[in-house]
Amino acid sequence: MKSNRMFLCVALIAAFTAVACGGGSDAPPAEAPEPAEPVASGPTGSVAGVVTYVNGDPDAEISMDADPACVSMHSEPVHTEKVVATDGNLANVVVYVKDGVSGSYPPPSESALLDQVGCQYRPHVQAVQVGQTVVIRNSDETLHNVHALPSVNAEFNNGQPFQGMELEHSFDAVEVPVPLKCDVHPWMASYIAVLDHPFFAVTGTDGSFSIDGLPAGDYVVEAWHEELGTREMSVSVAADAAAAASFDFSPAG
Repeated sequence: MKSNRMFLCVALIAAFTAVACGGGSDAPPAEAPEPAEPVASGPTGSVAGVVTYVNGDPDAEISMDADPACVSMHSEPVHTEKVVATDGNLANVVVYVKDGVSGSYPPPSESALLDQVGCQYRPHVQAVQVGQTVVIRNSDETLHNVHALPSVNAEFNNGQPFQGMELEHSFDAVEVPVPLKCDVHPWMASYIAVLDHPFFAVTGTDGSFSIDGLPAGDYVVEAWHEELGTREMSVSVAADAAAAASFDFSPAG
């Protein structure tokens, strides 16, 4: 009797173990998840500097008389924002790593914003990643349209006749920059640089920039300005250090 009970206990334990561990199951094994997008890893540093513009032409004043609604939104003169220089420092310059980046960088989940405020685009210049959503909004009580004129990406032209209207768009390919205009108000212009990595910055009124989280290595960094063209230089980024990369767009002489 004892031997029969012992045999039964052993048999039950073996059966439980087989079920718990999946033994004897005819179900196919679960599929392994797809690997995540590869992203470069390792020690990182940064590139920082200032973009300057001295003794150059000042920004030009524009007239909005063609649309009284636009005129009513401003009590001070409005400028084109083509050349915004303060104390010799140049704003609206896209500084980005042009060559040397390896690995894949998925677009950020947060959207970028291109707004139309006071019959001007805000911001005048920005940079986004390929595939990142750009929300385009009309915050004015007047008709606008957003007409993109890329050379690589697809062209689009969308009207926004009412205040608060929004549309979403993303770009499929690298392009520095994508120009945008408003066909209703010819003075309105904006530029979006599209890159396949996050290593870029746009200078503010102090002309400064910083590109952080860049894996240690050698790179070519370019600075782009809508009126003044491009400048580039090679930099070596060391771990936990900031490489200097300043650019001067001042006229010769």
